[in-house]
Amino acid sequence: MIWRGAKMVRNIRSGLENLLLHKLRSFLTMLGVVFGVGSVVAMLSVGEGAGREALEQIHKLGSNNILVSSVKPTEDQSASVNRSLVSMSVYGLTYEDHLRMAECLEHVRRTAPVKVMRQQGRLGERTLEVRVVGTTPEWFELVDREVLAGRTLLSANPANPAPAAVLTEFGARKLLATKHSIGEWVRIGGNYFEIVGIIRSEGGKAGDIQLPDEEVDVYIPLPVARQYFGDVNTRSISAGRSLERIELHQAIVQVDGIEYVEATAKAIERMLSHYHKKKDYAVSVPLTLLRQAEAAKRRSSIVLGSIAAISLLVGGIGIMNIMLASVTERTREIGIRRAIGAKRRQIVSQFLVETVVLSTTGGLVGLGIGVLIPALITHFSGMTTILTWKGILLPLLISMTIGILFGLYPALHAARVDPIVALRHE
Repeated sequence: MIWRGAKMVRNIRSGLENLLLHKLRSFLTMLGVVFGVGSVVAMLSVGEGAGREALEQIHKLGSNNILVSSVKPTEDQSASVNRSLVSMSVYGLTYEDHLRMAECLEHVRRTAPVKVMRQQGRLGERTLEVRVVGTTPEWFELVDREVLAGRTLLSANPANPAPAAVLTEFGARKLLATKHSIGEWVRIGGNYFEIVGIIRSEGGKAGDIQLPDEEVDVYIPLPVARQYFGDVNTRSISAGRSLERIELHQAIVQVDGIEYVEATAKAIERMLSHYHKKKDYAVSVPLTLLRQAEAAKRRSSIVLGSIAAISLLVGGIGIMNIMLASVTERTREIGIRRAIGAKRRQIVSQFLVETVVLSTTGGLVGLGIGVLIPALITHFSGMTTILTWKGILLPLLISMTIGILFGLYPALHAARVDPIVALRHE
C-alpha cells in the first residue's frame, strides 16, 4: 500500500515536471478549465442568491396562510348613486365574509381581518402620510415581524376600544425623531392614538403577491378603525368625488396544515362566489407561489450550470488536443520506456496523471476566481449571492472528471505506440 502511494506521488511529481517544461502551453491549456470552473461557481452562486431571496420573501407570507383581498372589478357593476357629481361604489370583502371564513371552514385555525386607509399622521410639527391598518392581534401572529419596542395590539374591548397604535420602524423614525417612542400620542386624521409598540416592516412583493405590510404603517384595533374612520373612503376625481364602501381590504387565513392549504383556498373561492355577484376579490396562496419559485430556481440552476459547463467542455477538448500533441512529441521517450520494460498501464498512468494534474490545478484556480466574482457582484451591486458546498465541490469534481475523460484517449494512444517504431522516431 505504501509502495503504491509512493508510486503515485512519483507519477504526480513527474507529471508536474513535464508540464513545467512547457509553462506557457500548460498555462494556456489550463485557462479553459479555469474559466469554466470559475463561471460555473459564479453562475450557481448568483442563481442560488436570487432564488433564495425570492423564497425568503414568500416564506414571510407564511406557507400555511391564504391571502384574500378586495379587488375593484374592471367593469364596476356595484350599486351606484349619482347625485351632483358624487358616485359611490360598493365592492370587496365584508365582515360577514370574514366570519364565514373563520367559523364555517373546517381546517381554518386563525384569521386576521384587515382594513386599510390613507391618513395624515402628525406629532408636533412633523407630518407624514401613513397607511392606517385596522386589524386584530392575530395579524401579528400570522405575519411574523420583529417587535423592536413595546408590544403589539391587545384584544380590544368592544364596549370601549382603546386608541392604541403600533408603528413601523421607518414611520417611527420619521414622526418621533428625538421624542420618546412608547407612550407618545400621535394624531392620525382627526383622532389621537397612543403609541404602544414599534415593529420592523418588510414591504414589497413576494412574486405576484403584495406583502401585507408597508414601510409606513400604523396598526390600530379594527373596532377603533371602524368607529373613527367608518367604511366609506372619499376620493377626488376630475368630475367630482368618488365614494368607495369597502368593509375589509384583506383577510389573512391560517390553515392548520400545509396539506389543507390548497383545498381550503378552493373552498374560500366557492364560498365567496356564492355570496358575491361579481368577482371583487382575489385569493392568493403563498404555498403555490413557493412551489413555483422552487421549481423556477431548480430550472434556473440547471440552465446556468449547463451554460457554464459548455466552457468546461471546451477546456477539456483543449486538454485532449495538447496531450495528443505531447504524445507525438514524446514518441521516442515512450519507445525508450517501453524498451526498458515499462508496461502499457504505466504509460497510461503517466499521461493520465498529467492531464488530471492539469485539470485539477485549473479547477482550483478557477474555484478561487469563482469565489471572488460573487463577492465583487455583492459588493458593487448589492445583489445577494450565496456560495454552497454543492456549488463549490461540483465544478471541482467535474473538472477532475473532465481531466480523466479527455486525458484517457491520449494516454491510451500513447500506450499503443509500437516501441520499435517509437525508437526510430525523430
